[in-house]
Amino acid sequence: MKILFIHQNFPGQFKHLAPALVARGHEVAALAWGKQGEEADWQGVRVVRYASARGTSKEVHPWLADMETKVIRGEACLAAARRLHAGGFQPDVIVAHPGWGESLFMKTLWPQARLGIYCEFFYAADGADVGFDPEFAPQDALADRCRLELKNLNNLAHFEVADAGLSPTGWQAQTFPARFRQRMTVVHDGIDTARLRPNAQASIQISTKTGPGIRLTRDDEVITFVNRNLEPYRGFHVFMRALPQILRARPRARVLIVGGTGVSYGSRPKPQVHGADTWRDVFVREVRPRIPDADWARVHFAGHVPYEHFVPMLQVSTVHVYLTYPFVLSWSLLEAMSIGCAIVGSDTAPVREVIEDGVTGRLVDFFDPAQLAHRVCALLDAPDERARLGAAARERAVAGYDLHTVCLPRQLAWVEGLCQARTEAE
Repeated sequence: MKILFIHQNFPGQFKHLAPALVARGHEVAALAWGKQGEEADWQGVRVVRYASARGTSKEVHPWLADMETKVIRGEACLAAARRLHAGGFQPDVIVAHPGWGESLFMKTLWPQARLGIYCEFFYAADGADVGFDPEFAPQDALADRCRLELKNLNNLAHFEVADAGLSPTGWQAQTFPARFRQRMTVVHDGIDTARLRPNAQASIQISTKTGPGIRLTRDDEVITFVNRNLEPYRGFHVFMRALPQILRARPRARVLIVGGTGVSYGSRPKPQVHGADTWRDVFVREVRPRIPDADWARVHFAGHVPYEHFVPMLQVSTVHVYLTYPFVLSWSLLEAMSIGCAIVGSDTAPVREVIEDGVTGRLVDFFDPAQLAHRVCALLDAPDERARLGAAARERAVAGYDLHTVCLPRQLAWVEGLCQARTEAE
């Protein structure tokens, strides 16, 4: 069978699935954002790049700007797809992440192909991320609801033509309207639990502004916090507000904070309102007056770290903190579970889907920095409890989210089921 993947940042969520389909004898191609017309082979996948020649119009209504951007990207992707079509490539199945709009017109070009889409999130004015945190409430709630309705146009357009959907968690699938869910399958992207496992001999070297670097091992007291970018959506403000209490109570603890200073979700801070142009600086300025210099020296911002350094960082973690609005689940939480970390997480969806309070970790009120600090310090004082929770977290990750034994076989069955449906339709 011929299978086409579409993902702005290919391979993205398909980094294991696409090569596995190649290994099973399928002809696999992919369309991805990049230098116009550039082609390359990636693990047997023919990757064709596309780019748009224009940006969003300055005059377009702001509520429609998101959809116009998606149409522009869809048009650019369509142009690359037409080149594949002209060269004789006729996919039986198209697997797409529709989030950026690239796959909007694929069924128009290839009406006989089966389209399966990655269902990451459906926007809602209630019960999810929007309006969850009153500290960052929109100035005009009604206008924001209207904007969200239009932001879902891309999702709605895809479900008009999609044959099936794949969602990584049950809660994320539940964000979609009921009429779509009957075509959706819940399968996570998968975690390599054989690689991501506890390592009592792990160590890391961290740099300091003054003096030599510091080597940390499992014998040290290490608190880890990981985001792609440090921002309110992932509870960075709550974690920072818990730091003065944690550092005061734990004079030996080192705090390792991983993440960039950009924004993955939500909005950037407004310097005229927040006093800085990155969320990291906003909340450092807020808490720094309550943290003495000697304690602040034990807080380390690592920025983005290579994966080969990220894994041992989790392996030396004594307590790992994961906070999030009700939104998409980060891979880093399941990676920390697989490594056997003792986790303190926010009592929010979809965290509750994988962390059961007192069984696979501890849950706290997202909005309560004092409770977070108390739970972290209590775990730091309880090595047997950390070991029990970490072992249970790893067992949960292996049983439900292992890449090779659970997730990848189900993903392959989902794609090949689309292939079979395509064959039966002929």
